[in-house]
Amino acid sequence: MAYGCIHSRSYPLSTWSKNKVQGNEVAFSLGYGFSICRTANVKCSQKLGEQSLSISRAVEKKPVKKSGKNEHHLWKKRDSAGSGQKALNLVRIVSQLPSEKETVYGELDKWVAWETEFPLIAAAKALRILRKRSQWLRVIQVAKWMLSKGQGATMGTYDTLLLAFDMDNRVDEAESLWNMVLHTHNRSISKRLFSRMISLFDHHSMPEKIIEVFADMEELCVRPDENTVRKVARAFQELGQEDKQKFVLRRYMSKWKYIHFNGERVRVKRHTSDED
Repeated sequence: MAYGCIHSRSYPLSTWSKNKVQGNEVAFSLGYGFSICRTANVKCSQKLGEQSLSISRAVEKKPVKKSGKNEHHLWKKRDSAGSGQKALNLVRIVSQLPSEKETVYGELDKWVAWETEFPLIAAAKALRILRKRSQWLRVIQVAKWMLSKGQGATMGTYDTLLLAFDMDNRVDEAESLWNMVLHTHNRSISKRLFSRMISLFDHHSMPEKIIEVFADMEELCVRPDENTVRKVARAFQELGQEDKQKFVLRRYMSKWKYIHFNGERVRVKRHTSDED
């Protein structure tokens, strides 16, 4: 009896298959890579072996996911969602309060009582809204309250607070704040903050204070803008120090200026009379 081999196992062939087998040749091949052979223990087809080898290689190349520790960031992003509504709510609260410090601080503490972290973004937006509305007393109260909580100690907050002191005629408080900022943030004071302080003293006609701030500005190698240079030069002129006035103008003012001529912006050389 003839046998066919599939996976090295022997099966009896039908009568029709016997007539087709001649010698040791393969009678016919199945469509799945198997061959029907005459004798048992015949090796399977080469195609089956290649398929098995390719499958085994694919299994070996499958990447193994390593189990590692989850990375945790040391910082936490502040969520600004809803901060605009919180800011408007804060503005509405402080606008309806009397001017007493204890009352204002008490309501501000209630505003922040149920927050998991200090709503710094909302408070900063509220300060900008109050500044646009020129509510300088409320700006001072909110900014001082923020600083008392250890929040918002930035150059932007200091600039807004100095402007509010200037508009509310609180020069002494502005000078105290400036001295604190100067000693605390000695090497990181921005040009804008220097210009703000010089503008404050210029607004209240205090040329000696302008010269003091300008001296600190030069010591820290902060170059003033042209508007600040004019105020410093005017302060030297009021103090009768015209030689220093000319020196400051010559050192910091640009040699060129821009004017509009026939609808165009033209650069022309600056004369000494233009610097006064």
